[in-house]
Amino acid sequence: MKAAWRPRLKPMRAEKHSVMRFPWAAAKRAAVVAAIVCATLAPGARADYAVLQSGQRLHITGYETIGETIRLTMAGGTLEIPAASLLRIDPEDTFLPVKVKLLDVPFSDFIAASSLTHGVAAELVASVISVESNFNPNAVSVKSARGLMQLMPRTAAHFGVKNVFDPKQNIDAGTHYLKELLLRYNGDLSLTLAAYNAGPDRVERFRSVPPYRETRDYVRRVTDKFNKTFKSSDHALSLQ
Repeated sequence: MKAAWRPRLKPMRAEKHSVMRFPWAAAKRAAVVAAIVCATLAPGARADYAVLQSGQRLHITGYETIGETIRLTMAGGTLEIPAASLLRIDPEDTFLPVKVKLLDVPFSDFIAASSLTHGVAAELVASVISVESNFNPNAVSVKSARGLMQLMPRTAAHFGVKNVFDPKQNIDAGTHYLKELLLRYNGDLSLTLAAYNAGPDRVERFRSVPPYRETRDYVRRVTDKFNKTFKSSDHALSLQ
């Protein structure tokens, strides 16, 4: 019986494969470049603070320049402000808390506390109090505005004020109201002060500072106080 035929297999020649070496130095450089590009395309990707010329400090998650405006992204939505009204962006991870310097005015401790709580410049709060009541906690106007920041009864009730003549409560509510107005008018200090004096409805109607002599004079006086009298403080625009 013949043995079964088996094909003769030729031994395969081993092929040499070149080993591809990855240029790690170049990779590191590319990673750095990519990080810079990403940071440029998406500024403020982490939580930062936008500091406005008015002294207001907003907690933001991003920002974008659009022509002459800047769009700030916050937890509650977006806010567009004039580019000129933005003073700077403070990165959250590098920002070091700074103690607000007490102003040389009555009730400076309450002013500083409300400034920290609501993110409104202490100098601006002091300027409003100076013009509104000349730091008289018992002041009452002919229109029934009361206390240091001359809160109307409806405004005081809105912010939960129990005793409108209590300096701490009055300053806290007035500062909170200033912050709401600053947000409403995109950091525009003139419109904010006009609304504080004449009411937001009148500002909306005229879409500018109302043409009332009292309101225009009020805006000028508070702005002058803020820019000339109190802005000499080292922390005029550096808030927590």
